[in-house]
Amino acid sequence: MLVVVGRIGRPHGVRGAVSIEVRTDEPDRRFAVGSRLLSDSGRELVVTSSTWHSGRLLLTFEGYDDRNAVEQLRNQVLSVDRPEGEQPEDPEEFYDSSLVDCEVCDGDGVVIGTVTEVAHLPAQDMLVIRTTDDREVLVPFIEEFVPSVDVADKRIVITPPDGLLDEEL
Repeated sequence: MLVVVGRIGRPHGVRGAVSIEVRTDEPDRRFAVGSRLLSDSGRELVVTSSTWHSGRLLLTFEGYDDRNAVEQLRNQVLSVDRPEGEQPEDPEEFYDSSLVDCEVCDGDGVVIGTVTEVAHLPAQDMLVIRTTDDREVLVPFIEEFVPSVDVADKRIVITPPDGLLDEEL
């Protein structure tokens, strides 16, 4: 499964380094030396160095040894081919793709619906749930409202506050 992890920014210095706009929660894993990234132009790029400088990630790639060579990569989106069953190292984190299509139940086991997407809003992430009566509801993805996530069984238990799942009046 191809997953977007970043976008190449402008060159940094004269030795082929570029800044990266990181779009992953696992930059040290995705941009490690030796990692193979796929650009949106179809090029496979192999990371030869990865360093943080003033809060920005700087990378160099095999075969791109100077500023002029790496300039042609500017603004390209970078993806990785993530194995289907791979999960984040932190057991409290989940990939969006692992949550989509999970069955959502309440604490008593009553099916509420299915997760259709994870919305990343400024305040917090939200589970977008298509209910069994074909409504769309948003549930804050916080432990208070989502105490149990079982990715292997594709099942999520929620304990929403009163009124959150009620139909609009």
